[in-house]
Amino acid sequence: MLKLRILDLFCGAGGCSVGYARAGFEVVGVDIGPQPHYPFEFHQADALTFPLEGFDAIHASPPCQAYTSQGRGRGHPELIAPVRARVSGHLYVIENVVNAPLVNPILLCGSMFSLGVRRHRLFETNVDVEAPRACEHAGQEIRAYYGTWGREAFRARRPGNKDTLRGTVERAPRDMGIDWMSWRELTQAIPPVYTEYIGRQLLRRLTQDE
Repeated sequence: MLKLRILDLFCGAGGCSVGYARAGFEVVGVDIGPQPHYPFEFHQADALTFPLEGFDAIHASPPCQAYTSQGRGRGHPELIAPVRARVSGHLYVIENVVNAPLVNPILLCGSMFSLGVRRHRLFETNVDVEAPRACEHAGQEIRAYYGTWGREAFRARRPGNKDTLRGTVERAPRDMGIDWMSWRELTQAIPPVYTEYIGRQLLRRLTQDE
């Protein structure tokens, strides 16, 4: 039986792609820059013009800088609206940061999946998808990673303690569920368990429609 195919636009090093593959999809990635560690079929191309035909679902993670407190107002392109216009005729998922202008998104957090990182991300989709449960930061040692290119650059909070902790590069792969990326790639990545969870729900919808 042939696997259903999903196209991962703005795929980076493949955090989202690996999740969809674990859910059961055949995955193809597209990114404007080279991705030497991407683990599946890859096309270096513009995600805004790459052909969408031949795929059962589309995932897109457009750059988030325009929607972050650090990047807002600095001229970064706002790509969510044009991406939504491109993929709206398909079964789709759009991922981005909290405060991005997504429509009726769900929020996923590492605490929902027993990860050692919060990594809050929003997911908009035209399929009914629900978050597994609410965030549960209390009583857990949950780190909050952020990218500063090549340094040990993430924070954590001890249960019941407001003091911040410095994480380690060695711990990051375990916390994120990622062991194939460089540090720089990992700081920009999404834990694969997020899209594995969403991907299983997409597959149920697609197989029900057959």
